[in-house]
Amino acid sequence: MTRVIALWCPDWPVVAAGADPRTPAIVVSNGRVTACTAAAREVGVRRGQKLRDAQRRCADLEVHDDDLDAQARLFEQVIAVVEALCPRVEVIRPGLLAVPARGPARYYRSEQAAADTVRDVVEAEGFECAAGVADGSFAAALAARVLPAGIVVPPGETARFLAPHPVSVLDRPELAGVLVRLGIRTLGDLAALPAPDVLARFGADGALAHRLARGLQARPPATRPPGEDLAAAMSFDPPLDAEPVVFAAKSLADQLHENLGSRGLACVRVEVEVTTSDGRSWTRLWRHDGLLSSPALAERVRWQLDAWRATPRKGSPGPLGGGVVRLRLAPDQVVVDSGRQLSLWGSRVASDAVERAAGRIQVMLGHAAVTRPVLTGGRGPGEQVTKIPWGDRLDSVRAAKAPWPGRVPNPAPAVVHPEPQPVLVVDEYGRPVTVSGRCEVSAPPAEIMLAGEPLAVTGWTGPWPAHEQWWDAAVARRLARFQVATDDGRAWLLLVEGGRWLVEACYA
Repeated sequence: MTRVIALWCPDWPVVAAGADPRTPAIVVSNGRVTACTAAAREVGVRRGQKLRDAQRRCADLEVHDDDLDAQARLFEQVIAVVEALCPRVEVIRPGLLAVPARGPARYYRSEQAAADTVRDVVEAEGFECAAGVADGSFAAALAARVLPAGIVVPPGETARFLAPHPVSVLDRPELAGVLVRLGIRTLGDLAALPAPDVLARFGADGALAHRLARGLQARPPATRPPGEDLAAAMSFDPPLDAEPVVFAAKSLADQLHENLGSRGLACVRVEVEVTTSDGRSWTRLWRHDGLLSSPALAERVRWQLDAWRATPRKGSPGPLGGGVVRLRLAPDQVVVDSGRQLSLWGSRVASDAVERAAGRIQVMLGHAAVTRPVLTGGRGPGEQVTKIPWGDRLDSVRAAKAPWPGRVPNPAPAVVHPEPQPVLVVDEYGRPVTVSGRCEVSAPPAEIMLAGEPLAVTGWTGPWPAHEQWWDAAVARRLARFQVATDDGRAWLLLVEGGRWLVEACYA
């Protein structure tokens, strides 16, 4: 089993956001806390909390958006420092990296001395960090989180060290939720189960988690014929800037996956190598584990290009300069591909094919040419679906699970009009029905007139009032919604705003 030194920078998202660790601050993604400072934890803020719950515990909480690009750029400074001491730095994610322990341990006479040296050098650069040593990257990352500054797990003791940890550390929320409901709460409980039974019940993801819980590598190593090159490379003439290279990286990632898949292989790490027009070559290892899609791998290429352009490396003339003349993606460690667990309602393989097709169309027609519908927050049915460009993150999308007072209750309508259609609503005497500022209805609706067709009202409910964006007079709206059933067997969602009645949607 490979011994690994893991270096962990705690609360890295808030560090990259420039927050003062002595003040309560959080980083938020999709309406939930993804990271927080120690000062925020002292007042009860925790990762995974909803933003409003965190603000309820601390009224003066400083809120930052989750900016992965900024985190990757800043983490390049940490990587450069570690690279000066240890070769083959592997980036697991911004804020966490790993290096093989064998070489540094021999040079510094022990694993503890090597871990302390790496930690001290990074802290001298002004970054708080902790270092852990264990069998494999997974256990080493957990060892780095042991207070106060990480520990060294003796060889062969990794399984015992992992046993008391909860299954949530596997970073597979769906699998962890199922395990907890079945009474399997710790890694020790999971490791005690027979491997064939775990594979039969939970599939490839469960088998991988079972190996990690036992202190083994995620996948067994694989052999391949010597000299066989599985890398994917592309040259550019003339040299290109960062954005076109990112599009090329998607194509290269597809080629890399196809090369490995045709041989029944997957890669644990992928090496990104960039050659610039000034003759210099830049490389970086990223943890892959067979889980990075082509767009995700291309995103890491973009992170690296941005970081290299912004941050000079030690021992180099300066930041990345000039255009890119060659990009190469190479599998650094090849393992047997044990397959992927297909979801209940669709195939991940099919999803990968859709991603590749969408990426090609974006290259030809532009980034915004391919969009996908996403369920978002809102009160009206037309507001609850938003189209975003394929591959974009959902940080700017309104949270669908927010309370949204005044929201129309289920069931959802069958047809939503792109533009609400005007309608006349009258009472039994033919007088227009009005709604006051206090949402008082002048009379029960008796008939609606839609496109010249009179329909008798057989039932109605409402109103659901809403006063939206009242703080901005330019876009503020005050309205009320009704559900109305008519004698032709259909039901309608009506909207009254500014004295005008409109049809938003139809239920049948």
